[in-house]
Amino acid sequence: MPRPFRFGVSLIDPAPAGAWRAKCRRAEEIGYDVLLVPDHLGMPAPFPALVAAGAATERPRLGTFVLNAGFWNPALLAREVATTDALTDGRLELGLGTGYVQAEHDRAGLPFGSPRARVDHLRHTVEELGRLLDARVPLLLGGNGERMLRLTAEHADIAAFTGAYLVPGSTEGKLVPTTPAEFDTRFARYRELTADRAEPAELNLLIQMVVVTDDPEAAVRPLVDRVPALTVEQALELPILLVGSRAEVTAKVLALRETYGFSYLTVLEPHMEAFAPVVAELDGT
Repeated sequence: MPRPFRFGVSLIDPAPAGAWRAKCRRAEEIGYDVLLVPDHLGMPAPFPALVAAGAATERPRLGTFVLNAGFWNPALLAREVATTDALTDGRLELGLGTGYVQAEHDRAGLPFGSPRARVDHLRHTVEELGRLLDARVPLLLGGNGERMLRLTAEHADIAAFTGAYLVPGSTEGKLVPTTPAEFDTRFARYRELTADRAEPAELNLLIQMVVVTDDPEAAVRPLVDRVPALTVEQALELPILLVGSRAEVTAKVLALRETYGFSYLTVLEPHMEAFAPVVAELDGT
């Protein structure tokens, strides 16, 4: 039997207390299962934002999506995790990543390091949190590279896929989508690495766009114009884009679970309302 769906929303826009509580309650009302906060400069600070989200809601889980491990000392992070989990009655899920925006590290006066160094630091952070935390929280990890896939296969309760990669040389974190073939290759590699795992991880996919429309080609055209190697047909095949009629979007969500096993989908805050009818239709399935 497939895992039941879970739907998360990544809340990326800062807001005053009243507005923050209101949008968290709205997400709960729609039926989202997880309220998530990223870890970028200029966006909400993850842990206080999640404590406030927990105070405003009753049902949803609360997660970081994802923390930039390079911003954090493991011992100090363990304190934040333990306190946030306690203040939200055990609702915390911890998402961790290597960080990919060099400009943010520069502004914070923190070293960015090589890809290898960032993965090494993330591994150290994961291992230290396992040692320091009295109560373990569910751990989400994800990435495209070989070493990140291995780390995810070894440690993650939730394996996350973004379907995008950093533009070479970009210091501002510019991402472009992988092709459908590239996505399938990296996913297949993850499956190889977890073939002997006793308990499969929950599989998460970050959805970059949700557009309910009768003209899907027009909806993806601006993306195709920015990524010359991508055709309209390929864009509509991308797992990270949900574009089409409501019935087509719902069918694609079901196909993502059937084909890949993605039962936990995350949408970005600007698409929270557009995805609401699908959340309602597939709730509990």
